[in-house]
Amino acid sequence: MPQEIRNRVAESKLETFNLEEVYPEGKRVLFDIKDWLDQGFILKEKEFRALANNHNWEQYQDAYIAVYCSTDAIVPTWAYMLITTKLNPYCKKVVLGTLDTLETVVYREVIQELDLSMFKDKPVIVKGCSKKPVPEDAYLFITWRLQKVAKSVMFGEACSSVPLYKRK
Repeated sequence: MPQEIRNRVAESKLETFNLEEVYPEGKRVLFDIKDWLDQGFILKEKEFRALANNHNWEQYQDAYIAVYCSTDAIVPTWAYMLITTKLNPYCKKVVLGTLDTLETVVYREVIQELDLSMFKDKPVIVKGCSKKPVPEDAYLFITWRLQKVAKSVMFGEACSSVPLYKRK
């Protein structure tokens, strides 16, 4: 009599956490202020304020914005703050930095708000492959959070996971 094939992965109490499932949808915009600077380097307050007042800020409705300057200009902090005051009524989030910085900040906030009680005392695998731009920092942060509740934390897929942590 042939032996029955069992799916031990399906029978296990293993829980999968997929960072892609908590990806915050919305347009991402890199807002470079170099074009608002004289020759890309010199901030002239009067002209800068005029550009800020006349800019179409509504185009950033419900977007995630990363504000930065692509030149080596020394930009005073108030300039970034002024842009933030203009963006605030429209966008979901504004950060100073690149799109990578933006994704890191957005994911950290999402992960911080997650209720992880469903993973209490269970083995958890953090899914590794993603079609969405999940920053590496998100994997570190979810590991840090899961380690406080899970029995064990692994990375990858159920059929080929890498063990990371096991509670003693």
